[in-house]
Amino acid sequence: MSAMERAGLAVLRRLEAERAHGLALKALNAGLVPRRRPFTSARLASRLFGMDLPNPVGMAAGFDKNAAALEAIHGRAGFGFIEVGGITPRPQAGNPRPRLFRLTEDRAVINRFGFNNEGMEAIGRRLAGHPRGRTGINLGSNKDSTDRAGDFVAVLRHCGPHADFATVNVSSPNTEKLRDLQGRAALSAILERVMAANAELARPLPILLKIAPELGRDELAEVAEVAERHGLAGIIATNTTLSREGLRSPNRGESGGLSGQPLFEMATRSLAHLSTVTDLPLVGVGGISSAEQAYAKIRAGASALQLYTALVYGGIGLVTEIARGLDRLLARDGFATLADAIGTDRGPWL
Repeated sequence: MSAMERAGLAVLRRLEAERAHGLALKALNAGLVPRRRPFTSARLASRLFGMDLPNPVGMAAGFDKNAAALEAIHGRAGFGFIEVGGITPRPQAGNPRPRLFRLTEDRAVINRFGFNNEGMEAIGRRLAGHPRGRTGINLGSNKDSTDRAGDFVAVLRHCGPHADFATVNVSSPNTEKLRDLQGRAALSAILERVMAANAELARPLPILLKIAPELGRDELAEVAEVAERHGLAGIIATNTTLSREGLRSPNRGESGGLSGQPLFEMATRSLAHLSTVTDLPLVGVGGISSAEQAYAKIRAGASALQLYTALVYGGIGLVTEIARGLDRLLARDGFATLADAIGTDRGPWL
C-alpha cells in the first residue's frame, strides 16, 4: 500500500462508513489513486463466462452500485473483472441511514442498504457510455415489487446490451422475502423467465446466480440442479450472512448482512460443497483479504473470486497484492495455470 493510500484510508476511517465509501469512489474518479493495470501472468490469465480475464480477482456487486466509477475502477484498481449494481427497474432510496457499519475488531462490515440505486435507466446510460469489457450487472428487484422475476427481466433487457454477464441476485438479506426465491420451484420459475428474456437479446449474456451462505447440502444440490437445467453459466458463492457467531465489535448487533473475515469459513464451505455437485464454474466470494485466502477459495473449487469488504481495511492496492500473491502460490505448488489448481484441496471444507 502506498503512503498516499495509507493516509487516505486513515482519513476515511474517521468518517461515517457510507460517506467514506462515497468519497472513495470520488477519489477514484478524480485520479487520486495510483493507476494500476490488472496484474497478469500466464498462470493467472483465463477465459471465463466469455471474457478473457487477466487475473481472477473481481470486484463484487455493491462496491459501485450505480456504475459511477467504471472507467476509474477498470483503469486504477487492478481488478480482472467487475460487477456493478444491484440494479432495480426504478430508482429507490433503500433503507434509512445509518445502514453501513464497520466492525473493525472483526475486519467485517454489516450493511442493510436495501438495494439503494439510481435505477436501470441512469445506470444503463453510464454502461452504454463505457466500452464493454469484463463488466457484469447484478439484477435486482424493487422493494415494493409484486413481480420479482419481471424486475430481473426488465433490468436485463435494458442494461444487458451494455454488459458482459449478468447475475440473478436472490440472496440479499435486506429485501424482504427475496431469499425465499432460492427454493426449487420459485427459483426455476424466475430462471425460466430470465433465460427466455436473455435469449431474445441480440447478444445473449452468460447468466450467473448468486446464493446465500446458509444453504445446506441438500439445498445446494437443488440449486445446482436448477441452475444446470436452465443453462446458467455459473454460480456466485456467496452473498452476505445473517449469522453473528463469534463477533466482538460493538456494532455486531446491527441488523443486515455481514461480510468480511467472519464469513470466510462459512462461504468457503458452501463453495466446496457446491463444487462437488456441479461442474458449473463457481465464483468464490466472502472474507477474502489475502492471497492465501484467495488461493484457498481456488483450491476449494472457485474459478474466479470477488472482493469488497477487504478493501475497507486494506485499500484498493489490495487487489494487486492478492493477484501477485496468488501467482506466487500457484508457482510454488507447481501449477502451470489457474485451472490446474481449481478444486485440488476441497477436503478441509467438506
